Amino acid sequence: MKTLYRKFIAATLVILAISIVLSFILTNWVYMTSTKGKIDRQNVVIAEEIAHGLENMHSSGPAYDTYLNSMSKLGYQLYIVSETGEGEFFGQPFNKTELPEEAAKVLTDQEVYHGMDSFAGQFLLMGHFSNDLENTVGVPFTMNDQNYGLFLRPNNKLLFSDIHMIFAWFFVAIAVVSITGVIWFAKHLIKPITKLTEATREITRENFNFPLNIARRDEIGQLAESFSRMQEQLQHNDEARKSFINNVSHDFQSPLMNIQGYAELLQTQKLSAVEHFEYVQIIDQESKRLSNLTKQLLLLTSLDQKSYPMKLSEVKLDRQIKETIRRHQWRLEEKEIEVSYKLAPVIFKGDPELLVNIWDNLLTNAIKYNSHGGSILISLSQTESAIEVVFKDTGIGISEDASSQIFDRFYRVDSARKKDGTGLGLSIVKQIIELHDGEIRADSQAGKGTTFTITFFREKHREE
Repeated sequence: MKTLYRKFIAATLVILAISIVLSFILTNWVYMTSTKGKIDRQNVVIAEEIAHGLENMHSSGPAYDTYLNSMSKLGYQLYIVSETGEGEFFGQPFNKTELPEEAAKVLTDQEVYHGMDSFAGQFLLMGHFSNDLENTVGVPFTMNDQNYGLFLRPNNKLLFSDIHMIFAWFFVAIAVVSITGVIWFAKHLIKPITKLTEATREITRENFNFPLNIARRDEIGQLAESFSRMQEQLQHNDEARKSFINNVSHDFQSPLMNIQGYAELLQTQKLSAVEHFEYVQIIDQESKRLSNLTKQLLLLTSLDQKSYPMKLSEVKLDRQIKETIRRHQWRLEEKEIEVSYKLAPVIFKGDPELLVNIWDNLLTNAIKYNSHGGSILISLSQTESAIEVVFKDTGIGISEDASSQIFDRFYRVDSARKKDGTGLGLSIVKQIIELHDGEIRADSQAGKGTTFTITFFREKHREE
């Protein structure tokens, strides 16, 4: 498997290699288009000055040899050839001593030979360092009424002086340090990613407490911070999932066991008419409880998956709430609960069936957990920015600690609230309200009652 560490190193080396190749191509282009001709002309000038010095000698001899040897020691390779073809080398010898036909024009036509400009080495720029007699400049000169040719090129050793070697080692050191630094940086960069990979593997094993310990302020640090938040959320979701399954199993098991038990009693016992009616009534209540729980679970699943088919239309909220109160009138009378309401005529664009679910759940809770002979106050009002609905009861209330959890699924404050309840109603209410871009707030005091405040925001204010 190709690790990110190896890929990073490989990519760096490839980029370095491409940079070298491109730099070499660019350097060759500059050398071939301008530098090469300039070097050739500079060496022609030097060769002409040496030739002029030889012409002033008028004859060959010790001074002639001394002069040319001095020039060679200054860093030049020289070749003197006469009309008869006799030649003599001064300085470091050439690797190849053959002259092209073009060079003969130095003697025959008295023309300057631009061998350094026309020489084509195998590697372009590297041809500049080729130690061939062909890679020279040639100038004609006359001595003792005889024509000669002087061919010259700089000694390669001159090109590689001490300062050049220092620069060469300087660039080698830069390359070594750069590559070493890249390797170290890559290892430092990949280390937290390796930790994140290990943490990911632990998550697949349902271990959400794997310590990252990545303290960085760059993008990887932000990734680690986001990953830690994700761990916490996944742990919360996992606990919620297990709790959900446990609660669903319990809430299904209890009525099923009751139905099964009373059904067996009806089959095996000789019962009086009163007992028979009582057992059938319990079975009926438990069946309705199961049916209600199933419907709520299906609705909750649809809302979670955003798959509920929203059917938006203009709804008269005041009329909906009044109809909900009428449907529960018998329960209100049974507990002698007084209902008062102040409902302004409000039209809201939403899903009628889902909105009815909100009023039904809130009113049911207000009746169920209210004291005998208590009261319920319902108000509906609107402003330019929002619509507000308030359900206030004088029931048993909720403690401050429990208020923050009442919208969680299957959460029920105490045993008094478990009877005939599923713990899903308020969770469904909250999701429906959020689906309509609203919010709900609960204010409650134990023994004094609970107030639910719902706010639906107008569309233009939601956009702002």
